[in-house]
Amino acid sequence: MLSARVVSFSPDDPLSGLEVGDAPAPAAPDGWVGVDVRAASLNHHDLWSLRGVGLRAEQLPMVLGTDAAGVTADGREVVVHAVVGGPDGRDVPGDEPRTILSERYPGTFAEQVRVPAWNLVDKPAGLTFAEAACVPTAYLTAYRMLFRSGAAQPGQRVLVQGAGGGVAVAAVQLGAAAGLEIVVTGRDAAKRERALALGAAQAVEPGARVGRVDVVLETVGRATWEHSVRAVRPGGRIVVAGLTSGDPEPASLTKVFFQEISIIGATMGTRDELGQVLAFLARTGVRPLIDSRYPLARAADALARMTSGAHVGKIVLEV
Repeated sequence: MLSARVVSFSPDDPLSGLEVGDAPAPAAPDGWVGVDVRAASLNHHDLWSLRGVGLRAEQLPMVLGTDAAGVTADGREVVVHAVVGGPDGRDVPGDEPRTILSERYPGTFAEQVRVPAWNLVDKPAGLTFAEAACVPTAYLTAYRMLFRSGAAQPGQRVLVQGAGGGVAVAAVQLGAAAGLEIVVTGRDAAKRERALALGAAQAVEPGARVGRVDVVLETVGRATWEHSVRAVRPGGRIVVAGLTSGDPEPASLTKVFFQEISIIGATMGTRDELGQVLAFLARTGVRPLIDSRYPLARAADALARMTSGAHVGKIVLEV
């Protein structure tokens, strides 16, 4: 079975620990099913795995990848929910902590992935396999940040920090379709222009004055945190789902408590929410933005593009 695996860790040169080639098909517990992968999408989690974050040496080799869409043995077209275990889990021991594919169990960068039957959601007929494979991390996270954690309502203003990342692009598309006024920050002028084309009402350089917003979606961390705290209205919400530039220093806690700002963490979403965001896409006509596609055998090239930061939208591996 062709797969892309992490075989060693390197914080400075993550791609040096990648191996793409044939390997035995993964074993799986009772109640799990095999999915023939048609497409899988990349996330920064894959690069963190290659750097050794969230994995131990004794777990190697580990198949990378959290997101996939494919077909089961009986011909069912499905999208894989990447979260295994935890309170929303099924077909795993009740006390098993929440994890995602490629941490404890082999991931989706392979010709086949095995997952709990509970983790499969029907793929809408209107979405291609490549589009559907983009949803389980970036679009699910953006959906949860906007509508559950952020409780954003039509007509409200939402600041999205970072114009080019997968979650940010998803938030622009989903938020605009739901009637939100989306404001985006980004260092790259071309990425700001793309955000406007996707439905953002405003796209500015990091730190620029944007007026008060009701909700901030924060995935950058230290580089944008002070701007997020300044921009959100008193009583507003900052939803955090990542810290690509590190922990904020300082945390601006005086403003947080004096202005009664809510800071809410968000990590992906439930299986039911995955079904909801897939239905949202199918019914609105919004489709995930795909930056580029690579065959599975060229996983190294796909990961190199992600490392470069030049992409806008999702990078997809096709089987």
